[in-house]
Amino acid sequence: MNKLTPLKPIPTLIAVAITLIIWFVIPVPEGVNPDAWHLLALFVGTIAAIIGKALPIGGVSIIAIALVAVTGVTNPNSTKAAIADALSGFSNDLIWLIGISIMVSMSLNKTGLGARIGYYVISLFGKKTLGIAYSLAIAETVLAPVTPSNTARGGGIIHPIMRSIADSFGSKADDGTAGKIGRYLSLVNYNINPITSAMFITATAPNPLIVSLIVSEAGGTHELTWSMWAIAAFAPALVSLILMPLVIYFMYKPEITSTPDAPNFARERLQQLGPISLPEVITLGVFLLLLLMWAGVPAMLFGSSYTINATTAAFIGLGILLATGVINWDDVLKNKGAWDTVVWFAALVMMASFLGKLGLIKWMSLSVGTSIDNMGLSWVWGALILVLIYVYSHYFFASTTAHITAMFGAFFAAGLALGAPPMLLGLTLAFSSSLMMSLTHYGTGTAPIIFGSGYATLGEWWKAGFVMSVVNLIIWIGLGSIWWKFLGYW
Repeated sequence: MNKLTPLKPIPTLIAVAITLIIWFVIPVPEGVNPDAWHLLALFVGTIAAIIGKALPIGGVSIIAIALVAVTGVTNPNSTKAAIADALSGFSNDLIWLIGISIMVSMSLNKTGLGARIGYYVISLFGKKTLGIAYSLAIAETVLAPVTPSNTARGGGIIHPIMRSIADSFGSKADDGTAGKIGRYLSLVNYNINPITSAMFITATAPNPLIVSLIVSEAGGTHELTWSMWAIAAFAPALVSLILMPLVIYFMYKPEITSTPDAPNFARERLQQLGPISLPEVITLGVFLLLLLMWAGVPAMLFGSSYTINATTAAFIGLGILLATGVINWDDVLKNKGAWDTVVWFAALVMMASFLGKLGLIKWMSLSVGTSIDNMGLSWVWGALILVLIYVYSHYFFASTTAHITAMFGAFFAAGLALGAPPMLLGLTLAFSSSLMMSLTHYGTGTAPIIFGSGYATLGEWWKAGFVMSVVNLIIWIGLGSIWWKFLGYW
């Protein structure tokens, strides 16, 4: 008999109470559409349920879609239109870009190509502990454009490699030997993840949502393509990836600093994998093809009429993998992570979109902007305050998606109201949305996997995360703003 997994009572009661209080108790502010206020009640209740894990995020999202349709808050005059509005998120091509890309990335694990890339890089640069750290960073960076699940990339592919290296040097989490090399490598392993997630639109699931929010809040006057995002991230990401292993090295210097046997260990693992197989070759070819299409190379070579939509490119990649048998349809059907992402993303994008359409985001942004404006600060300091509040409020979130959905649109619009250049503020908030993952052991799905391996204590983890958040923000705001100015983005 299957065990029932109903709603968790306490988180559910809290979420319902928050919804009812906003809907019935708190007066609708002057200038706010009542329907927008009621949608806000459903939205905040949904976020509370997600944070409290009343149900898995997909289950909460299904209930949210049902409530939007039943209450008709998006279109009270037409039941049919309300249902169409509630389901509108599923027509968003960016949502399907992430879902299909997650399906494509299954081939990395299935064929063993992900592990092969990781061990190969270590075989080249792994003679020192710092070399291993940079090898992990290089490997994850290579995988980042085609693994939109940062959890799968950092926790599912890179972390097992990191653990096998630590074990080979007798550094284990449960016998007091973590300080040899395991603690250092685990902290590096995790802090690579926020940086690589910031580097590409397709490197973590919420990034396409950020793109749509930037474009919509900027009135559609600013385009942000896959290649524009990647180029904008390149310079600050390179500096962050170089400095991060060094910063953590000086904070938690490993007892073992020389690892002459690591390259041999990696070569042994490569031998166990055997020669590169045909499925790996096909997978590598598909990923290179995707990168070319996402980067807009066909349009550059043959003209704008050959521009390939990013989501279309993802479908082409998946089609090739299915046609060649690298993955099969059962693999696609069983990929719960991909389908789950499509469902919860559709729900949150739909709700966030209609909060904007009904005018609530504009009202909130003007309120926040007016508060900062009353302080007599320039847009530079006002925008900086917004970014810092946005980043460090992540201590209160267990999901980057929930955080971004709840705050990005309002803070971006508030910054625009202060006079901040749209692309400068948009890129700063966009990249900060990934960099803030470093703060806690629950900040994103990768965190509990690596923290759960036990190499670092909670104090060590939080200290490293806070220090790296400061370092990364200095790099991405300081160097980043100069780099984006040079590129002509603002």
